[in-house]
Amino acid sequence: MEQNDTGLGEQVSRRVMALRLLTGLVQGALLYWLYRAGKDGFWPASAPYVMTPLFLLALMVPAVLISSLGHMAPKRTAQWTLAVAAVLLLLSLHDAWRSAGAGLLDTGLYGRPERFMPSWPLLQFGAVFVYIAHSLAMAAALDRRRIASYSSYFEMAWKLAVQLMFSVFFVGALWLVLWMGAGLFSMVKLDFFKELLQKAWFVVPVICFAWSCAMHVTDVRPSIVRGIRTLLLVLASWILPVATLIICGFLCSLPFTGLDALWGTRHATSLLLTAIAMLVVLINAAFQNGEAKAALAIRVSARTAAIVILPLTGIAIYALGLRVHDYGWTTDRIVAAACLVVASCYAGGYQWAAHRYDTWLCPIAKVNIATAFVVLAVLLALFTPIADPARISVNNQMARLASGRTTPEKFDFRYLRFEGQRYGQEALAQLARSDVKLVAEKATAALKTTNRWQSGKVVITAASIVDNVTVWPASAKLPASFVAQKWSDLPEPQQPQCLSGADQKCEALLLDADGDGKQEVMLFGAGYGNGVLYAEDQTGKWSLVAHLAGGCGEVRARLRAGQFALAASRWKALDIGSVRLQFLPEFAPEDCKTLKAAQ
Repeated sequence: MEQNDTGLGEQVSRRVMALRLLTGLVQGALLYWLYRAGKDGFWPASAPYVMTPLFLLALMVPAVLISSLGHMAPKRTAQWTLAVAAVLLLLSLHDAWRSAGAGLLDTGLYGRPERFMPSWPLLQFGAVFVYIAHSLAMAAALDRRRIASYSSYFEMAWKLAVQLMFSVFFVGALWLVLWMGAGLFSMVKLDFFKELLQKAWFVVPVICFAWSCAMHVTDVRPSIVRGIRTLLLVLASWILPVATLIICGFLCSLPFTGLDALWGTRHATSLLLTAIAMLVVLINAAFQNGEAKAALAIRVSARTAAIVILPLTGIAIYALGLRVHDYGWTTDRIVAAACLVVASCYAGGYQWAAHRYDTWLCPIAKVNIATAFVVLAVLLALFTPIADPARISVNNQMARLASGRTTPEKFDFRYLRFEGQRYGQEALAQLARSDVKLVAEKATAALKTTNRWQSGKVVITAASIVDNVTVWPASAKLPASFVAQKWSDLPEPQQPQCLSGADQKCEALLLDADGDGKQEVMLFGAGYGNGVLYAEDQTGKWSLVAHLAGGCGEVRARLRAGQFALAASRWKALDIGSVRLQFLPEFAPEDCKTLKAAQ
């Protein structure tokens, strides 16, 4: 290790190496114990206020400790590790609290309860929080001041990123080698190695130990890490002109195409945020620490990209505003709004930097530092009661229902159940006591649902079915027995989503498909790729009887316009005993092209 301001020598001592490897082993043992507790159901899995914090701390705090050793004085290392642990403890306790009131019995892929686990967003954004905070702290320790130089921030942030990337690569490569060895032993009928690699008591500690070893090796070879980082940044900087050209072309096309097509994607905000994040990363890859020399094309592209981030952010804010106006706040939209707060900091700051013609975008150094602290503040707000997305979204959806902006038929009760956390359960309990019969029935049904992946067997009325289904031709009406049937009684694979769940849209074509004088109903967009045909039997019950072989957009357009005729099948069926097998003709994409060409 190179000489730094903490007074450590050029090489990491054996004591530091031993502490890092020991930390990896202790982490592996702790994670294995928590895994067994969760699998077998013993303490602390039964105590979410213990299990959730322990799991999050065991996952992230050792990484901070391993990275800090050798770069901070022992006292400062202990203080910083405890500070990170305290913040993670606060976030995990709030996560456990908001989940504890949900009353869910959801199970994971292996049928085991997952209530003790930190939520997936907390794991993702918690890792981002720790990475940014640790980069800032390491740079401050290097410069021995609270706000370090931008050069130190750049060095530490990219060094940690490369270390993490190659540590993951090292663990993956090691695992491939171990499985190759297991395969070789299996060839000679020795399966002990393969069985060993399937044992959690071996897998978890080995992964943690290998990861800590990789972090140590990359830390004591700073020149190699710096060389890899420089290569990656140079390569990324040459992607910047291409990305800038594409995004500028996109913005220039909007006056001619309009924004309707963009809104029609229903994920315009996330796509635009991805483009903004990509430009920010590529600009910084070209800028580096502000001292790197760049070709003229890259400098021009960086300045142009810094300018176009602002209109991209503006369009993204407008897109999100439209969705919120029409459908209200949800957890995803609140997270998107938080991302737009960060994007706005970059957009405004980079716009200012781009108009400083006497510099090589030097002001973005200050923007990056300030925005890093903004990101930390936003993440703390999102994962504490200050701006809990579940709380805000549930309150907003309840207000829309109370004001009549969302009707009971279209209100998403399952969202409150599975996305609203304890706030959603409290809201559903309140709605279950509503004087409006439909609201009370749907809220009660949602509270009884315990698996978010099961079909939405909620109370659905005949009026809801009529509202969900668009009938062709427009003058036709669905048969009364079709609308009145209780579709949830059918086997789950035969249940049309638009008939057994609220706010699920599909289209229906009425036709006499078998020539018996009674109309059948063909549904499109009912959870199948092509059309599905439902027929009524002699008892008045409707069931799934056939699938349409093809259903591309052009076919639907012709059917919607009534431009079709019923014809006998070219291929006869095979009667084998009491079973009739029907040949289904292939319907290739070329058939759709033929229809378009015939117009």
